[in-house]
Amino acid sequence: MPTPPLPPPTAHPAADALPAASLPAVDHLRTARRAARLLALCTVPSGLWRLAMAAQLPVGYSAEVLRDVYGIPGWGVAYVVGLTVLQECAALLPLLVVTGRLPVPNPRTAVRTGRVLAALVTLFCLSQLVLFFFVTPDSYLSSSGRPLMLLTYAPLAATGPLLALATAAYARHHGVGARRRPGGPRRP
Repeated sequence: MPTPPLPPPTAHPAADALPAASLPAVDHLRTARRAARLLALCTVPSGLWRLAMAAQLPVGYSAEVLRDVYGIPGWGVAYVVGLTVLQECAALLPLLVVTGRLPVPNPRTAVRTGRVLAALVTLFCLSQLVLFFFVTPDSYLSSSGRPLMLLTYAPLAATGPLLALATAAYARHHGVGARRRPGGPRRP
């Protein structure tokens, strides 16, 4: 006995029940906050790797290399810890802005700066990853330390796109960069 033909595909029944005006709007501020939180988390693995290096834990360098090349123990500890603190503070800055904990007098300026920084951070992080891992490999790093370092530094490649996403969502939330229709009202 032949099977009966399938009914034609239709839209989901719940989509017909709600008019388009009552569908939930995209919460741009929530998107900006999530992107900023992920951005702050992307810098944690490489920071922990550097702190482990400063504490002379085995991260792929021998004790002689740490002492002779990187100055650990000594001035190298201050440099590595300072770099980690600076990186974490820079990664937390967008989170402070989008949550309102760091008041921005002019959102337009913050959005312009965020767009430029997103492009620069993306280019810098990707160029550093390519240079370090493919062009000039670190001859002091052991073969077992190389994958560990790659895993801890790889999330940095996402910092630029996440900053761009947080900036775009923040701009949409504040109406910065919205195009007005000819003859239409100006947005405040």
